[in-house]
Amino acid sequence: MLPEVAANNCPFPHMNTTPIPSYNLVSATRSCLKRYVKFSGRACRSEFWFWTLATILIGFIPAVADIAIYGLEAVANDKTPISDIYSLLILLPALAVMVRRFHDTGRSAWNLLWYLLPLIGWIIILVFCCKVSGPANEYGDGPATPEA
Repeated sequence: MLPEVAANNCPFPHMNTTPIPSYNLVSATRSCLKRYVKFSGRACRSEFWFWTLATILIGFIPAVADIAIYGLEAVANDKTPISDIYSLLILLPALAVMVRRFHDTGRSAWNLLWYLLPLIGWIIILVFCCKVSGPANEYGDGPATPEA
């Protein structure tokens, strides 16, 4: 038997019942593309990780097209113009959602500079992006909610 759900939609009354926005693959992609150069505000974990998943999955299409058109030798020699164009197209939205994710955990965009430190910096950024959304902070009231 399922527990009864309280008015705040949480079946466990002893837990913190602050609603956390939840995106799906389509709504996160749509949200990030709508706010592709908005570096202010916040992005919850689901928005960030579904956006990352979507860009990886969609990225297979230009990769396969590069292999089909230019062959494996061109890919091995890093001559992948279709994938390069795709990477340029998602650069700004990816940076914007990363900055908003940092804002959601109470960090500034300057933390992107960790990328300059190979491996250790990338691990630090991964940890930052996995952190739970914080309460209201200097970057906004709370994580953004999915748009319908």
